[in-house]
Amino acid sequence: MSPIKDFNVTYETLNGEGTFSEGDIVPGTVSFTLTKDTKVKSIFVKSKGEAHVHWTEGSGDDETSYSAHRKYFKVKEFLVVENAKGTVLSQGVHHFKFRFKIPEGDMPSSFKGLHGKIVYMLEAKMSRSWHWPTGLQKEINFVSKSFPQIAKVTCPQSGSVNKEMGVFSKGQVTMSATVNRKICSPGDTISIVATICNSSSKTMRPKYNLQQITVYRAGSSTNSSCKSLCKIVGDTIAPNSEETASCQLQIPVDAIYTLYNCDIISVEYYVKVYLDIKFAIDPEIVFPLTIGPSSLTSFQPNEALGPYLAGAAGNPSYSDFPPPVFPVEPYPVHTGPGAYGYPTPYPSQQRDYNNQWPHQAASSAPSSAAITSSSLPVPVAPTQFQQEEEPPSYMSLFPDSHGLVSSSK
Repeated sequence: MSPIKDFNVTYETLNGEGTFSEGDIVPGTVSFTLTKDTKVKSIFVKSKGEAHVHWTEGSGDDETSYSAHRKYFKVKEFLVVENAKGTVLSQGVHHFKFRFKIPEGDMPSSFKGLHGKIVYMLEAKMSRSWHWPTGLQKEINFVSKSFPQIAKVTCPQSGSVNKEMGVFSKGQVTMSATVNRKICSPGDTISIVATICNSSSKTMRPKYNLQQITVYRAGSSTNSSCKSLCKIVGDTIAPNSEETASCQLQIPVDAIYTLYNCDIISVEYYVKVYLDIKFAIDPEIVFPLTIGPSSLTSFQPNEALGPYLAGAAGNPSYSDFPPPVFPVEPYPVHTGPGAYGYPTPYPSQQRDYNNQWPHQAASSAPSSAAITSSSLPVPVAPTQFQQEEEPPSYMSLFPDSHGLVSSSK
């Protein structure tokens, strides 16, 4: 019978939020009780961070497995120095305190998904000669300090789309939409305003959808999933009418942060505003959204769009996101700055994350109603990608892409 009882490791956070980040100190204690004097080879505590993805495709003889692994750091501290001859510990209760620092660096936040995870562990282990080691592991919640550089003043994102009706209906439909934020935290509320001009014989309903896109990568292979976190349905728009529809969309309090700095797992968010039209392709506008810690979003005004929206469609917004690489539906699309009139990304799509597009710049400075300080920096587009140039087509980027999965209404 083992003389080691109640082996345990405890730790505490110094920020009061139960999380750790790059450069933080992890203090804790390894405790146990010995029922008799015991000789041990070593006692150590170790912390590590790593990411892993794995999935299979096909079945039987055609089944193929895909996996990838990344290590971010490993820190090890001996509480009883390793000694081949052993160190005798007396009978009774023992407490060994430790204190180590998580390395600095660009490391992703903790994450768990269907085909992968990013885990940060704290492990304590006691080794004895001719015995299995006694150990214990506990996860620590890691929140990355690293986020993309985002302008501290965020104008509303605006976009528009125009659709000619098909053979089953006459006329056309025009929709413009504005989202008041492009950065937010879990629990925040974003305001959406859509103006719909229905010059057709069809009835339709505006819908608003917050989507989470998760992509797992192993080498050149990807596995993607699209999850709807929140969906709101507006009132019916009658034929030959014009309406302004608005909604308040709350970010779920348990939403994970945008994950961009892991090369084998990524998580992105999009707000999709679209019109549900029976027997027709739904016109839609897609806005990128970053979800991050409150320290990243506290500088933003959390208020309704107000009178600024009266001219929002004509005002540019500073968008620090490249146009998403989505396939374009067979209807004409015109987009305003900061929004993309492309369909929602589908799980079967592939995307080259090693060749990101340069950021776009706003075509002109925003109106004084949106920004009151004249000292704000104006982003400048890189010379190799001028704003007037057309972005690459989806087929030119992914000629071998598989068939698309239609999004549900």
